[in-house]
Amino acid sequence: MGTGAAQVISLSPVRHRDDVLAGEGLLPVLPAFRELLPAGGLQRGSVLTSGDWGLLCLALVAGASADGAWCAVVGVPSVGVRAAADVGLDPARLLLVPDPGRSWPQVVASLLDGFDVVLLRPPDRPPAQLRHRLEAAARRYGSVLVVAGDWPGASARLTVTDAQWTGIGSGHGRLQARRARVVAGGRGAGERARSAWLWLPGPDGSVSMAGDAAGESGDYPAAPERLRSSG
Repeated sequence: MGTGAAQVISLSPVRHRDDVLAGEGLLPVLPAFRELLPAGGLQRGSVLTSGDWGLLCLALVAGASADGAWCAVVGVPSVGVRAAADVGLDPARLLLVPDPGRSWPQVVASLLDGFDVVLLRPPDRPPAQLRHRLEAAARRYGSVLVVAGDWPGASARLTVTDAQWTGIGSGHGRLQARRARVVAGGRGAGERARSAWLWLPGPDGSVSMAGDAAGESGDYPAAPERLRSSG
């Protein structure tokens, strides 16, 4: 398919979003994220960032999806649908646009009109004028834009700053779970930095709170040795 046309993959028949969550000003999140976000959820009409594309981006919208929100993912050629389902996203309410083409800003603006949440990985850093136009679209339609990448002026920014994998011994074993430190900041009420250790994911693929101290393992038993990785 040419780069000028959007490639769309629907995992289910797409319906208008008016049948769910109409009029709600706050979309729910998983319990692990409630203390990290200023309002305790995803504020309609706002823009959030989650660093590079990864499980954190999907987990941020999992609570809303499980509650009935329609979500679209734009600009990600390969989305782990199984991993998304494990953290709580409903595949029946998920639309994938892996290659939006050169007209990706128009694609995103249209999706903001029809979906509760749009996850976007831009091909490059958008100029200020384009960012402001998409921010205005999110406010006008009451949707949430979650960006994997840099977005100056985002109301909330969440990033993984440290991670510890469990399940690796002395050169053997299998990766079972990742314990990650997530740091949140943003504008206004979100300016005060917050952080928490989360299972991202836990052994069963879900996301939940982990222990605060480096030696704590939260709800899941950890292996004696860990493989540390960057966020």
